[in-house]
Amino acid sequence: MNDEETYILLLLSDSNLPTGSFVASSGLESYAKHGFTTKSTSSIINFIEDSLGSYARSALPFVSDAHTLVDSFKRSRKDWAVKETNALDKTLKDIADLDELYETMTLNHVARRASKSQGVALLTLYSKGFSRPSVSGTDSDDENSHLNDLLERFKLMVRREETHGHLPVCWGALTAALGLSLTRSQYLHLFLHARSLLSASVRLNDIGPYLAQQLLMHTVRPLITKEAKRCKDLRSGLLDDVANEFDENIHGPANTWPLGEILAARHDLQHSRIFNS
Repeated sequence: MNDEETYILLLLSDSNLPTGSFVASSGLESYAKHGFTTKSTSSIINFIEDSLGSYARSALPFVSDAHTLVDSFKRSRKDWAVKETNALDKTLKDIADLDELYETMTLNHVARRASKSQGVALLTLYSKGFSRPSVSGTDSDDENSHLNDLLERFKLMVRREETHGHLPVCWGALTAALGLSLTRSQYLHLFLHARSLLSASVRLNDIGPYLAQQLLMHTVRPLITKEAKRCKDLRSGLLDDVANEFDENIHGPANTWPLGEILAARHDLQHSRIFNS
């Protein structure tokens, strides 16, 4: 890992990034309100383990495929004058197809709502905070211009409701555009999911801030590593290079925690709530 990738990791792991994750509990609030948590640490750890396992199996295939699409778009930038429009349109269509599949596989409206709000926030973050302005007319500026066009058009499609802009798809596209490797993108995505669960648990007054950091350092780390390793090769099955050998039962996305899905879907039925998911 080079210094540039290290710097990108530091930027993306900043809790102050305006991505909307602060108002999401990923079902933890509903889980607690339905009486499935206690003040013991073990109940929080159990929730994180189940949530992380299900999210990794359902989301990482889309992170991986979106990352692959944008990375391929970057690497095919030779002879732009000939194939720029075709490459851009094809990549946008493929990303939109991924987005539609994730929408179909996300079973409850609460998770869909949270995923879409955080996804479009990532696209806005790239265009307003991470994209590099073209100033010198170099090849690097040319590449950045094409990446800016790609993500700006994708964001416009989301705004026009022509596609959904789900979080895993937008995360994969964003990290590929920034030059983060696929392995680091997958791992960081799971880390941020786990960290947001601990943050939500602190605000729900289930654990304290010091215990949250202790759990993140010692207990949650092996869970993230395990799920990242287990799901790193999963794919959606939509890309041409895996279509012939793809077995959706082995290589495809899946939801592995029905109870968490049901309780997350009941989030809006709470009489009072502090999170939007």
